[in-house]
Amino acid sequence: MSDMSMTEVAAGSAGRTWRRMRANPTMLIAVTVLLAVLLFALIGPMISPYDPYETALRMRLKPPSAAHWLGTDSQGRDLATRLMYGARTTLMLGLAGVTFAALVGGTIGLLAAFYSRLDNPLMRLVDVMLSFPSILFGLSLAAMMGPGLDSLILAIGLSIMPGIARISRGAALSVMAQDYIDGGRVIGLPDRTLMSRYLLANAYAPILTYTTLAFGDAVLLAAALGFLGLGLQPPTAELGSIAAEGRSFLFIAPHVSFAASALIFLIVLPVNMLGDALRDAADRRAS
Repeated sequence: MSDMSMTEVAAGSAGRTWRRMRANPTMLIAVTVLLAVLLFALIGPMISPYDPYETALRMRLKPPSAAHWLGTDSQGRDLATRLMYGARTTLMLGLAGVTFAALVGGTIGLLAAFYSRLDNPLMRLVDVMLSFPSILFGLSLAAMMGPGLDSLILAIGLSIMPGIARISRGAALSVMAQDYIDGGRVIGLPDRTLMSRYLLANAYAPILTYTTLAFGDAVLLAAALGFLGLGLQPPTAELGSIAAEGRSFLFIAPHVSFAASALIFLIVLPVNMLGDALRDAADRRAS
């Protein structure tokens, strides 16, 4: 089998997958909501007239009004502005954590499938990590490593990585059984070329789908750590810590926790919807 024909096989489903995604109304809804949240987090701070860290105790716990359209928090800070910065922080934590998890977990899964001698030790390590619930694993890591941006990203990434590694291995094993992998070995292609151009190119769909869904888990884990006081420390704006701050005032100022929780929901739900759309589009059995 020629190098050109193997390349055509590897890239053959990309156009079909994209066409299916564009025809899926779920994807349109998910992308629209996510874009709105991204604009809120990235553009909002540029146009907000308030400082997210400047306190005004005389204005504490004010309900929504024309001046503060989501009200104020327990320190008198504009809640909408705090949520803009908090959404940016939470999204950054989720993205950094899932990127780390995808790089490490994807590499482990591909190596385990490509080199049979590595399969057993790598997968047994992954099994041990999978035996702990991701939220418990993340809490334990965050508590051991202490507060800080680097340790928080590492805790989130390591909590999500085992699932990506197992999905990556399963997808890669199905590709390893194909004739074009044997054909590449016969014509003398190096292992790095086979793994990057043919193995990954054909196994990317389930890995990408799971990684997209894992981003929602990463956001939830980042918010949970912030809610429990193990995330970024005050006064840094982060959605989980904002929701935790408002729980002490649920009866007199429910808007604080409600707004932060609603924004977390508006991030996680469309991410899961997008992951489902990716899975349906990449399903080769679909018509």
